[in-house]
Amino acid sequence: MCYNVGMNTPLKITKIGNSAGVVLPKEVLAKLRVGLGDTLHLTEAPDGVRLTATDPDFAAKMDVAEEIMREDRDILRVLAK
Repeated sequence: MCYNVGMNTPLKITKIGNSAGVVLPKEVLAKLRVGLGDTLHLTEAPDGVRLTATDPDFAAKMDVAEEIMREDRDILRVLAK
């Protein structure tokens, strides 16, 4: 899930230990439905990068699993007995 937060807010890169980081506005955290300790995923996109709360690899695997379950619903019902 990708969100356009409707803002053009510059984010300043700050030093965090030996690394660098940015502080996300609370509105962005609320739209992503994340908080302290949660994991975000940064992936490449045609227009730059995308920051999401869901693992894109997991989402793709779930799409395949749901397709298989729809196609093979009768077989899965028999196996579940």
